[in-house]
Amino acid sequence: MSQSTLAINKSGRMFWQDGQLIYNGKYKIEKYLGGGGFAVTYQAMHTKLNRRVVIKTPNISVQRDPNYLKYVKRFKKEAEMLAMCCQDSHPHIVQVFDFFEEDGYYCLEMQYIAGQSLWEYVQGQGALPETEAVKYICQIGLALVEVHKKRVFHLDVTPPNIMLNFDPGIPNSGKAVLIDFGIAGDMSPPSTLSRSFGNKAFAPYELIHKGIRHPTVDVYCLAGSLYYAITGQRPTNSFNRKYGQEKLVPPKQLVPTLSNAVNQAILQGIALEAKDRPQTMQEWLNLLSSSQPESNLTKMILAPMQKWLNLVPSSQAESNLTKIILPSDVGLDYQNLENLLKKGKWKAADEETTRVMFKVAKREQQGWLDYKSIENFPCTDLRTIDQLWVKYSNGHFGFSVQKRIWLECGGKVDYETECHLGNRMGWLKASRWLSKDEYNYSRYALQGHLPAFSRGTFIDGYRVSGYPHTLVHLLSRPDL
Repeated sequence: MSQSTLAINKSGRMFWQDGQLIYNGKYKIEKYLGGGGFAVTYQAMHTKLNRRVVIKTPNISVQRDPNYLKYVKRFKKEAEMLAMCCQDSHPHIVQVFDFFEEDGYYCLEMQYIAGQSLWEYVQGQGALPETEAVKYICQIGLALVEVHKKRVFHLDVTPPNIMLNFDPGIPNSGKAVLIDFGIAGDMSPPSTLSRSFGNKAFAPYELIHKGIRHPTVDVYCLAGSLYYAITGQRPTNSFNRKYGQEKLVPPKQLVPTLSNAVNQAILQGIALEAKDRPQTMQEWLNLLSSSQPESNLTKMILAPMQKWLNLVPSSQAESNLTKIILPSDVGLDYQNLENLLKKGKWKAADEETTRVMFKVAKREQQGWLDYKSIENFPCTDLRTIDQLWVKYSNGHFGFSVQKRIWLECGGKVDYETECHLGNRMGWLKASRWLSKDEYNYSRYALQGHLPAFSRGTFIDGYRVSGYPHTLVHLLSRPDL
């Protein structure tokens, strides 16, 4: 890639032109998204998978820094750290797909999240209702519980770094996703440090002036983000509170209808001194969840997600510990699928899987999934279906089981790989693809034999029965 193909903006940050192909045509740049002290980001299209992604790369100022190679090492560290944090495809942590080099420019390919940041959403909508605001913050908090287990602290859990994704046709379908782990990796060189509009308003003074890294920093930042979501205003800068005798306005003073318990949870989370805050993210979430113990919020948001992430207290009975809660981004009920799998009714469960997947993808009338609906199928629902199959088959069936076998067969999206997969799964016998009526709907089937909902597809308007072309596209998703 020559310098002539680049455009430089006034701040000296490099950006590719809209429509430009990079990395041997693998990505097509769609538009410049923004940048900070270290990197710039672009919306791009993965041309081979027809999937929208985000590409992050160091800006021109960093490339000209004498310590550039040191910051490249840190950029690689961010890629490794983010890959570690999202290795379980957590629905509320941005996914990393690839790390590559393009003519000396190091690039990180990440999940594209359609929607708005929490900052933009509140700026447009105004202060959010208490239940909605707490829902988003709890989703991010549960993601941070997992991140902290890996000894990683985000340190910039602020409204611009909380993306909200909505399904416009489904009420209350918003999902929050945590992005930008750059500060966690200490990315920005001192000469180019340029944080966004005012993130210091959401940071404790011990991070800004002492660089202290501790779970209580993320607690403060997230509590400050909840303050902003509920009031529409940023909390008083912690440095001014510490050294300028400025007072923090309690959120309830700005929103009189706010519950006392949520008000107290916010105030404890953004206590000026770290010792006065909950010492772990889980402690703060417990404080927040106890604010309305009998509310739908606790039953529908915190409890399901905590159980899904295996965060339930160990004092509960073993049956509760292993119980799968059935989260859905679109409000779908998976109880019938669970009941069928629990009873070992494999054929009925396979048919139910087909039904619910068509319903989630809004393809009930068509009766088949196209590539676009596979690409856009909600990760949360996909993982719920997969976990049910894996749990009740003791790891014998499920999409994740099929993906492992697909990778062992070469992990390619082509007919040769599909044939290898078909032989391994027992779908292809004597060079003939079996019909679904010929399947072995029992525990004695080959590993990965089920579910088989997508064994037929349409190509150019004609149904091609048998071979698993649609399923392979599903298995190729990085978030499965």
